Amino acid sequence: MLHLRAVEATRVGEERLDVESVEHSLFDERFLLARPILKALRSPNAVLLVDEVDRADDEFEAFLLEVLSTNAVTIPELGTITAKTPPLVVLTSNRTREVHDALKRRCLYHWVDHPGLAREIEIIRTRLPQVPERLAVQVASAVQRMRDGAAGQIGADLLKPPGVAESLDWARCLLELGRRELDVETAAATLGAVCKYREDMDRVRESIDRVLGG
Repeated sequence: MLHLRAVEATRVGEERLDVESVEHSLFDERFLLARPILKALRSPNAVLLVDEVDRADDEFEAFLLEVLSTNAVTIPELGTITAKTPPLVVLTSNRTREVHDALKRRCLYHWVDHPGLAREIEIIRTRLPQVPERLAVQVASAVQRMRDGAAGQIGADLLKPPGVAESLDWARCLLELGRRELDVETAAATLGAVCKYREDMDRVRESIDRVLGG
């Protein structure tokens, strides 16, 4: 808009502007705001992460097809920009909806499952080193029981089984409250950090002893 005003300001009297030259001056690299995909195509040895692609719309999926098929993007007013060195592209999905088959065909599929108990404890201790080891073990063990149904098949009934992010949230919450151990009363009072639905909180509270391994 500032460029157009500057062009208008330089007009002398009623002299007509050359429309074609004005438009040509607009569709220029000066006014192109490079987003991550374009930056990745222009950067050597780039790694492009498209997180939670299942939350994108159909138009964006169609756009990704060109990127994954030709390592290029086409900007109608500017032309096609092709990567000299194709980036490594990583797509993630939580399966909130199915991704189109055309996009799947252009990807190598890898399923990332929840970590085992030892690995989850390690993640908590690494991300939150101030959390006592015993508390990290208790949180990870309780979340594992919610997740895999070890506590009276409770995990099978949860609307949203907790992930590692919830384990970290719960441990961080307990740490802020000054807790060094996880008891029944504290667990029941802080379930909002790990359970995201009221129905899940009610189910876990009903089996809180088994969730804590009691």
